[in-house]
Amino acid sequence: MTTIDHIESIIIDVPTVRGHVLSMTTMMTQSVVLVHVRFSDGSEGWGEGASIGGLSYGPESVESIKLAVDSYIAPMLLGKDADRIAAASGLMARAVKGNHAARAAVETALWDGLARRLGTSVAQLFGGRIHERLPVAWTLASGNSDTDIAEAEQMLSERRHRDFKLKIGERKVKDDLAHVASIARAVGDRGTIRVDVNQAWSLTEARYGVKGLQEIGCVLVEQPVPRERLDGLRALTQGYEIAIMADEVLQGPADAMRVACERAADVFAVKVCQSGGLLPAAEVIAIARAAGIGLYGGTMLESGLGTAAAVQLFSTVPELAWGTELFGPLLLTEEILAEPLDYRDFSVAVPTGPGIGTMPDPDKVKFYRRDRSDSLRAVGAP
Repeated sequence: MTTIDHIESIIIDVPTVRGHVLSMTTMMTQSVVLVHVRFSDGSEGWGEGASIGGLSYGPESVESIKLAVDSYIAPMLLGKDADRIAAASGLMARAVKGNHAARAAVETALWDGLARRLGTSVAQLFGGRIHERLPVAWTLASGNSDTDIAEAEQMLSERRHRDFKLKIGERKVKDDLAHVASIARAVGDRGTIRVDVNQAWSLTEARYGVKGLQEIGCVLVEQPVPRERLDGLRALTQGYEIAIMADEVLQGPADAMRVACERAADVFAVKVCQSGGLLPAAEVIAIARAAGIGLYGGTMLESGLGTAAAVQLFSTVPELAWGTELFGPLLLTEEILAEPLDYRDFSVAVPTGPGIGTMPDPDKVKFYRRDRSDSLRAVGAP
C-alpha cells in the first residue's frame, strides 16, 4: 500500500501584468498556495489553492489556506492510503468545514500523484479527455475603456482571445453600462462580451443593469447580486433573455443542487478551488448537466499549476457551451511551470503528460515563495 508521507504548503506571490480591477479590490499581485505531497513509494504530486483578492473576495486567503493545510489537513492524512482519494476527500470534508481551496489543493496533489503512479493523466481518471483544446476567454479589468479596447485589439490580432469578460460593479451602473457599450462597439462581431459584477449590485441595480447589458449585446452576466440573494439571482434568470451565470454562490455540490432546484441560473461557473477539489467540481458539473444548465470553466486566477489541473477536468466534459476563462497564467509576469501551457488560436491545449501534465519550475518557486528574503528577491539572487 502506498501511503501519504509528507505534505508541504508554499505561498508564492507573483506580480500581475497590469492592475486587475474588481468590484471589491484591485490586484497587482496574485498569491497562491502550492501543495507538494510525497508518497511512500517515492512518487509525488502537486496541487494549488488560490483566492482572488484575498478576504475581500471570499472566506479564504492564502494565509488561511496554508494554515488549514499545515495544521489540520496534513496531520489528518499522513499515513493514509494514497490511492483512496475519494476517502481522503470525504475525510477532509467532514473534518475541515469550509476551506474549499485548502481541500482542493491537497486533493489535486493526490490525484496528480495517483495518475503519475499509474502512468496516465488526471483526465483519464475522470473518464478520459474529449477535447484536445479548450476555448479561453480573457478578462478586461483595467477599469479604463481605452486601455481595455487596446488590450482586446491586441488579443484579437494575436489570436489569443476573442471572448472578453469585463469586470464591472465598482462604479455607478450607468457608468459601467457606458464602459461596456464602448468596448462592445469596438469588438463588434469579432468576439463576444460578457461581464462579471462580483456580487456588487442590489436587485434594483441589477434589473436596470441587466436590461441595459442585454440591449448593448452582452451575452452573459456573472453573479450580479450577492450570493445570499438566491431569490434575486432567480428573478434575473427568469426575467431576462440574457444568460445569468452563478459563481460565488456555488461553494460545492450542495449549493449547485440548490441553485439548480431553484432554476436560479442559466450557467454555472465551475471552479476547482471553489468547489473543494476535482471530485466535487466533477459533481457540480454532473448536477448542471442533469439540470440542463450551461457550463463555463471558471478560474480563481490560478497559476499554471492549478490551471493545468482544471484543464484536465474540463477536457472530459462533453459540452462547455460557454467555454472557459482559464487564463490565470497569462495574467502573471512570469510562468512558474517548467513547461508552460500552450495558449494559441483562442484556446489552451490539454497537457498530455502524466498527472496534471506539468510540473513547477523549482527555481521559480524558490524565487517567488513568500518566506524567501525580500532583499534577495530584490537583487534577483538565484
